[in-house]
Amino acid sequence: MFATPAFAQTAAGAATGGPQDMIMQFLPLIGLVVLFYFLMIRPQQKRLKQHQLMITNLKRGDQVVLNSGVLGKVVRVEDKEVGVEIATSVTVKVVKTMISEVRAKGEPAPANDAKT
Repeated sequence: MFATPAFAQTAAGAATGGPQDMIMQFLPLIGLVVLFYFLMIRPQQKRLKQHQLMITNLKRGDQVVLNSGVLGKVVRVEDKEVGVEIATSVTVKVVKTMISEVRAKGEPAPANDAKT
């Protein structure tokens, strides 16, 4: 009583649409893939290239921040590992990819630290 009649679409009517209808069906999907590439994949690739460049330019005496948040000074650079001095005469071996940031030599102290 409250149901509306449903009409089935014939198979012949769907098949006569042609290639234009198929392109119109896939156009939103293609648009989402392009949007996903420009918003997600491309920026991640740029970040990865910048990180690799930073790691290759690593040299002795650089101040580094590790992924764990530990600050240290590079004392030895090898192929895949780096010797980082985290305290006076305390050196640890760190895998190069675990370095998250390289700070410049002689970086000014933050304004809220007492100068000694």
